Amino acid sequence: MDIGAQEDVASRGTIGILGAGRVGTAIARLAVAAGYRVKVATSKPAADNALIIEIVTPGAVAVDTAEAAASDLVVVAIPLHKYKSLNAEALSGRVVIDAMNYWAATDGDIADFENTHLSSSEVVSAYLAGSRVVKTFNHIGYHEMEPDAAEPGTQDRRALVVAGDDEKAKASVAMFIDTLGFDSLDAGELAAGRSFEPGTEIFNGRFNAAELAQELQRSLAAA
Repeated sequence: MDIGAQEDVASRGTIGILGAGRVGTAIARLAVAAGYRVKVATSKPAADNALIIEIVTPGAVAVDTAEAAASDLVVVAIPLHKYKSLNAEALSGRVVIDAMNYWAATDGDIADFENTHLSSSEVVSAYLAGSRVVKTFNHIGYHEMEPDAAEPGTQDRRALVVAGDDEKAKASVAMFIDTLGFDSLDAGELAAGRSFEPGTEIFNGRFNAAELAQELQRSLAAA
């Protein structure tokens, strides 16, 4: 790595990825390509993950969950039914990106998400009470992330929705999304995450920024 590249990595900061499934590793590869230091962790010890992380996400490093949780931004990309396995204390004060979805058809009915008026991210945020939770990346397929990533200003660049209760956290996440190759649109508070959960038009579609703004407006008006 040359000096310029080293400086770029240092300026980008550190991204922690909790979860080494298809979503987490796709985000990790994009983040590495964008110049971030990327640390990936699962429930297994780092040594057990080192080889697979080296193969699947070249440039990222396998770490234990505590080290990943100490990153500048932390992406949670684990099956949602495992959200209580997260260490809420370790994530306290961190900007946490919730890339998870509630899939009753796959996971079965989970009372935490069925018997409530809250969006799935609000439930997660209540558990991670000390974290600054932002919802995004849940409505783009892992197989679309790398092919759809594009430089700023690209015509019809794909846009992603961001929802959260902390404005500074959302701004940080929006910048991260931009560096990975997507425009972003602020949907408002975390409760607005309901508008791009599974089954919604936004979840099921691909939009540029203008199209996404129109669809979000329709969705929020109908809520």
